[in-house]
Amino acid sequence: MAKLLYIVLDGAADGFDPERSSLRRANTPGLDALARNALCTLVYTVRKGIAPESDVAVMSLLGYDPEKYYTGRGPLEALGAGIPVKRGDLALRANFATVDPRTLRIIDRRAGRSVTSEEAAKLAESLDGMALDGGKARAVFRATIGHRAVLVIRHSEMELDARISNTDPAYERVGLISHARREYEPYIQKAVPLVDTPGARKAAELVNEFTVKAIEILDKHPVNEERRRRGLLPANAVLLRDAGDRPPEAPPFAELYGFSMASIVEMVVERGIARALGLRDIPVRVEGRPREELLREEAEKAVEALQSHGGVYVHLKGPDEPGHDGDFDSKVEAIEQIDSHFISYVLDNVDRENTIIVVTSDHATPWYLKAHSDDPVPLMISHPALKGPGAFDEVTCRDNMSLPILDRGYKIVPTVIDVSRSLGLPIG
Repeated sequence: MAKLLYIVLDGAADGFDPERSSLRRANTPGLDALARNALCTLVYTVRKGIAPESDVAVMSLLGYDPEKYYTGRGPLEALGAGIPVKRGDLALRANFATVDPRTLRIIDRRAGRSVTSEEAAKLAESLDGMALDGGKARAVFRATIGHRAVLVIRHSEMELDARISNTDPAYERVGLISHARREYEPYIQKAVPLVDTPGARKAAELVNEFTVKAIEILDKHPVNEERRRRGLLPANAVLLRDAGDRPPEAPPFAELYGFSMASIVEMVVERGIARALGLRDIPVRVEGRPREELLREEAEKAVEALQSHGGVYVHLKGPDEPGHDGDFDSKVEAIEQIDSHFISYVLDNVDRENTIIVVTSDHATPWYLKAHSDDPVPLMISHPALKGPGAFDEVTCRDNMSLPILDRGYKIVPTVIDVSRSLGLPIG
């Protein structure tokens, strides 16, 4: 039986201008070696025309149709943070942000990306347990990594309906999926119900009440007073998006595809997805470590996990943040670090004859847009018995397609299974 190593380079794709492709510019001997023996194509991770967030894209990449199984990012974030969610709870992804408290103009959506976990925990503690709707509802608020957090609101008298808009203007809600906006007015938005139900109307009211109270508490918080003294942006507001009102109800991965899967991920939402889909979550400590050290540990754990599982899913965050920051050189460097410290270790330590290695991205984050885009991303399925173009990037995969373009990310896993069987190497 063969093994599957499924590697996702978060936001590594940049579109099809060869002069602006981080993957094309990066020195990646490891990825090139994989691409010399690979089938290549492009994939729309959610569907054409969607600039997806990582959560809905990852669910799709793992073989689950988001339109059937996705219930919003909020419940997945909550699961990843260890907060139980039941039907009727309102769960949302949260960002600490910097705003002008008088006008609600957003100065920085991520408070300068400088909020430490210790600071975030203290700020979150001041919001956790907040009474809403005259005491009929309560907020559960947890900091996760850096500026990121999770909000769950529970009402004592009714089930809440998650079909509400985001307060974060950078993302537009269409159904349960948020689309990244390329342009937007930098002001906190009022949540509004997207359907005319009592639960949605109440959910929007509660989110707006929480938003106002959070600014009042955070703006004067000692942590933010100290940040101002140090010349840092205060984390004095919370931006909310991607509400959900129930956990996903999906069959376990092993039941759906016939082999067990472990996961090694860096972010809370990806951990929530792994738990929701029945993957074995292998934890790694992310914060406060040199990137090369973290990548080496992730590679070691991935190789080890292949001994006891049919497959291992690895989600490497590195390239996405410099894409959002518009930093081409740092994005190239992040890809090169992955190649040097993760891919090289894998190539030296896995049984290549009995391992199928898949590499793709969850979405494009073009550094010149500073946001996710709806471009398809490159995909390669590598094994020594296959022949490929010898490089892994958007243009090379487009010009050397040996598989049809995949119009949905959830078709990747079935395609990989078909390829493995054609090679006489069923995964298990």
